[in-house]
Amino acid sequence: MNYELNDVAADIVADITDHPADFRVAEHEIPGGGLLLDFGVETEGGLEAGAMLAGLCVAGLADISTQPGELDGMVWPYVAVATDYPVAACLFSQYAGWKINVGKYFAMGSGPMRSVAASEELFDKLWYREEAEQVVGVLEAATLPGREVFEYIAEKTGVAPDDVTLAVAPTSSIAGNYQVVARSVETAMHKLYELGFDVNRVRSAMGVAPLPPVANNDLQGIGFTNDAILYGGRVTLWVNGDDETLAAIAPQIPSCSSAAYGRPFQEIFEAAGRNFYDIDPLLFSPAEVVLQNMDTGRIHRAGRVDPQILKRSFGL
Repeated sequence: MNYELNDVAADIVADITDHPADFRVAEHEIPGGGLLLDFGVETEGGLEAGAMLAGLCVAGLADISTQPGELDGMVWPYVAVATDYPVAACLFSQYAGWKINVGKYFAMGSGPMRSVAASEELFDKLWYREEAEQVVGVLEAATLPGREVFEYIAEKTGVAPDDVTLAVAPTSSIAGNYQVVARSVETAMHKLYELGFDVNRVRSAMGVAPLPPVANNDLQGIGFTNDAILYGGRVTLWVNGDDETLAAIAPQIPSCSSAAYGRPFQEIFEAAGRNFYDIDPLLFSPAEVVLQNMDTGRIHRAGRVDPQILKRSFGL
């Protein structure tokens, strides 16, 4: 099935560019390149900008909203995500699996442009690749990309540089903070993929995670946003098939299945020399997961939230 992820994302881009000031977003035309949307590098952005940015990440295949919740007795905002297309929305689009490394510029790339480049192993394993005349991507970065980044993405996706649209926000911005925390379902889906589970058995999904304070630097932002999911994220997956495999896989999904679990992420990151690849990959998943078997009616639940670590991380 072709979801036309980039075409749907282009419609979201059109909604933003109709009134960019309404989202506190800046629009730039890059000479020799395409369209650049600044969601928080040199602009303020906001909650609505964050929801739109997260919408670009999932190519419009999920409902994303801010909801009131509770954190250890305190009223606290949460980001909720719901989708009937968890594989396409999360794995083919939202997952930040493309390292954009051009000259001195580095960013983690997500969004539907990944499905056209299809340079990651998961596209081969899940048998998906998209053809598109225009591509849309989201970069998590503290600086804005130049023409050479547009040219690099154009080369990898087979489109002209002026048919590339990039939305950029650092983690230490309102919108960047929001779009990372909107990845509760994505982390569960990617964990299942890494565990060798047939992700196509997951038919629908919903997740929530607390929206952390906006950090004053990207290192702190990485800590806040990871902790929000690792220690506060709750995900429900509607799955089909047998219960035996669900009972076996459920305890392996939550973050507490990792030996690295139990400290604020910034401490874990520093101990690993600020190298993500030296951190146990089993850590990157939501705190709690519920699998609902639609065929048998049985529920499989694993993991737990830890408000005390969240409070320690957020400085509460």
